[in-house]
Amino acid sequence: MTKDIAYIHKKVTFRYLFALEVELYINVVVAAYNIVQLGFGWFGVAQKTSNSKWLSYLLDQTAVYVVFAGASAAAQHSLLVVTGSRELQWMKWCYKFTRFCFQIGSAIVLNYIAAVLMIILSFISAFSLFRLYSPKRYFHLKSST
Repeated sequence: MTKDIAYIHKKVTFRYLFALEVELYINVVVAAYNIVQLGFGWFGVAQKTSNSKWLSYLLDQTAVYVVFAGASAAAQHSLLVVTGSRELQWMKWCYKFTRFCFQIGSAIVLNYIAAVLMIILSFISAFSLFRLYSPKRYFHLKSST
């Protein structure tokens, strides 16, 4: 967003906030991972072994944690934009660039919604993995009892 402030042409972009740029790259990588996982499920590439299910489960967990951490860092950095900082001589951007702040705020909310949806997918992955194990014997597959 570009605005003239006191005869100075100021431009604000998400690249000025490093946490938002990092969050963008995180979202691209995790979205690609989810599309690959969806493709494996859609085209019937079944995970036959428990090792591949463990790998899928651990990657799902990692994706959730990374997206949630990135969204939290972006939210914290954006809070500095909203409140400003006299000590750092950082002005309140939302006072002048309201459209930018609404877009960033909605992006952060959507990141948290994506994290919640990925938590649900991680639960499904955990169920798919742990239903293979016997409830009576610790870490023994049902077929090997």
